[in-house]
Amino acid sequence: MGVRPWIECVPNFSEGRRPEVVARIAAAAEGIAGAALLGAEADPDHNRAVLTIAGEPEAVLEAVWQACRVAVAHIDLRSHEGVHPRIGAVDVVPFVPGPGVSIADCLQLAERFGQRLWQELGIPVYLYGRAARRPERRRLATIRRGGFEALQTEITMPDRAPDIGEARLHPSAGATAVGVRPPLVAFNVLLRTADLTIARKIARNVRETGGGLVNIQAMGFPLASQGLVQVSLNLLDPVRTPIYRVLELIRTEAARYGVSVARTELVGLLPLRALLASAAYYLGLERLQPEEILEWNIVHRLGKESTELKWRWPDGIGNPGT
Repeated sequence: MGVRPWIECVPNFSEGRRPEVVARIAAAAEGIAGAALLGAEADPDHNRAVLTIAGEPEAVLEAVWQACRVAVAHIDLRSHEGVHPRIGAVDVVPFVPGPGVSIADCLQLAERFGQRLWQELGIPVYLYGRAARRPERRRLATIRRGGFEALQTEITMPDRAPDIGEARLHPSAGATAVGVRPPLVAFNVLLRTADLTIARKIARNVRETGGGLVNIQAMGFPLASQGLVQVSLNLLDPVRTPIYRVLELIRTEAARYGVSVARTELVGLLPLRALLASAAYYLGLERLQPEEILEWNIVHRLGKESTELKWRWPDGIGNPGT
């Protein structure tokens, strides 16, 4: 029996302060046979929501499309404020190949999705990551430079013209970046300070372009609602550069300024191998493999497909949680 082909898509929307709108966007992605909404998260300071959708390629394409239609109907960038860079109501749509799906397959999906955004919604599209038509557009930061506001005037410049569609923004929805990438980890480290300068210095020292760790992107953001600052990270290869290494470097850098880590956050879902590398480090293990995880064995060796892998613990020894 062959591997059932599947992909993941993690669309980011410029809305994190109106729960009812985020709920509508998420609901639109549900109910598509062959695709599943695995998660939906929103952040008010970033004013951004992230969905995680996975399943059969065509079904995922349709689920993401339905979510985008709702987002465009309810989000107006002309009145949008948030600390995270953005160019569109549907800001970024990355396709991630899973088993049975090649990079080339996802490139075709990205092109088709970009064409549909332009032809049916009038949203110009920039292709990034593995889908980039220009080398400089592999990095998302290059496309989002200056955000929606700068792109309003710069989109007519040759080096800022979209890859799909005419050189004009959708009046309220702006533009969208559509790409193909491997799995990554979006990880935030919150610091016990309100000094944004410290977060930005740490981000610069940690990210690859600042001379830090390879495959790491990082930015510093204020979190006004919490009175803290945040180092927001993308780990582009969490196996080669594991989470624990990034976190320990941030702790070291923060100590220089007399600052400690308040807590950390995940955005979206975490690949198991990325988690195991950090677990092995903090437990002092030489290594930790998926085959050593109880639930992994239940699913993969016993053929159980239940997502409710929760254990009942006898009274008196405590419940370690779910």
